[in-house]
Amino acid sequence: MSEKTLTRMDLSEAVFHEVGLSRNESAQLVEAVLGHMSDALASGETVKISSFGTFSVRDKTARVGRNPKTGDEVPISPRRVLTFRPSHLMKDRVAAGKKK
Repeated sequence: MSEKTLTRMDLSEAVFHEVGLSRNESAQLVEAVLGHMSDALASGETVKISSFGTFSVRDKTARVGRNPKTGDEVPISPRRVLTFRPSHLMKDRVAAGKKK
């Protein structure tokens, strides 16, 4: 299965075409929603979109790097990875789309 990255521009275009807001209003709406989701995730909450899926932040293990000036080993903060777990409804929609 190929991987697709959805950008803010893609989301803004979808809102523009589906909802009928201006391009500027669509971009502001998408930015506001993503901002709320990011803030909630950063504070450790899990974000659920009803009947669609769940977004959560997964901490990766801490890594160790070297300070370039001193050569000392220093911990590098773990990367936080946003994961999406689709709901059963979303899985059914994806499965139905593959059958076509």
